[in-house]
Amino acid sequence: MNILSAPSAPPRKHRNLAQGVVAFISDAIRDGSISPGDKLPTESEIMRIQGVSRTVVREAISHMQAAGMVETRHGIGTFVLEPAARPALGLDPATVVTMRDVLAILELRISLETEAAGLAAARRTESQLQQLRAALDGFQNAARNGEETVAWDMQFHLTIAQASANRYFHDILSHLGTNIIPRSRINSARLAQDDPANYMERVGREHEDIFNAISRQDADSARAAMRTHLGNSRERLRRAQELIEAGQA
Repeated sequence: MNILSAPSAPPRKHRNLAQGVVAFISDAIRDGSISPGDKLPTESEIMRIQGVSRTVVREAISHMQAAGMVETRHGIGTFVLEPAARPALGLDPATVVTMRDVLAILELRISLETEAAGLAAARRTESQLQQLRAALDGFQNAARNGEETVAWDMQFHLTIAQASANRYFHDILSHLGTNIIPRSRINSARLAQDDPANYMERVGREHEDIFNAISRQDADSARAAMRTHLGNSRERLRRAQELIEAGQA
């Protein structure tokens, strides 16, 4: 196995230290310094090479595990995995890690789900409308009780995609999984410096507007409501990103 060594050139600057460690190890895998099946250096060695804390190293390894890059065998160490086959169109959910990745997914979703909502309004069945109502009620109840809302949120959007009667909308969103919900990856309310209850209430109202338009089979309003909802999510994250880059968050 090739042991990682300290970089000969100054490391690239990363806003997130863990992402810097991920990038360092990813570069080593790409240039052949470390190969699939090789064991990564110990946490202590990576800490020394990168000049970071143990917490940062563990966060980086967690990201790489989620991305299918490495696996940790308890009591033995962390090993590099063979790269998985690249998904069609490059839509690899495991690569959605940074805030910029989440923003990019939101931009994709705006174009896809705006039209899906319009088609759902025109094509939905009564059964699908009831499923959509159940997902929205579940979301609102969970939000009021301070419980996790991501699963209900995802079900709401997937039901709309299914009601569009175009399976490709549903296939793409299903493939992306919980990455379609920004707060499954990052604390959107905290980053936007917003009260979590107020944040969730606004998201709930946006969902209600989408549901009402689909319920009355108003395709134009459904498109507008979905675009507003996802556009608001994008702007909240964009403002949060600007605060972080300015060193204020």
